[in-house]
Amino acid sequence: MSVPATNTSDAEMAPMATPSRAELVCALPHIPEAVSVVRRRARTVLTQWRVPTPTVDDALLVISELATNAIVHARPPAVLRLRLPEVGGRRALRVEVTDAGPVPRRRPSHADAPPSEHKENGRGTDIVAALSARHGMSRHPERTTRWADLHMGP
Repeated sequence: MSVPATNTSDAEMAPMATPSRAELVCALPHIPEAVSVVRRRARTVLTQWRVPTPTVDDALLVISELATNAIVHARPPAVLRLRLPEVGGRRALRVEVTDAGPVPRRRPSHADAPPSEHKENGRGTDIVAALSARHGMSRHPERTTRWADLHMGP
């Protein structure tokens, strides 16, 4: 995990604006427990960056969905990256999870499929879409990155 180092006291940080070049890069171990650990780390960093609380709350859900997707459906290694770019002239928080691409799957039989009203998964993309201003996926030969941009106000 890496965060830009700062040499400021708590008193100096109070009036400080959100850093414009801030970035967190955090490895995602390929175990379910990694999601809660990385979510706690992200909350701490986003608070230090002075990201508004509603954006932090939305970001933590997006991080959970993207990280869980990488752990459950993709090959390791996986990495979470948080950045503070401007998107369309507005401050934004970008959440990215990069993994080594999808796990090869066997074709499910019709008997394997549970009734859709009882499905416990498969809603992650809808959650990410509802909480983000923009979202998408970039595929490369050896990796896949899923990303979401969340606006942080005017």
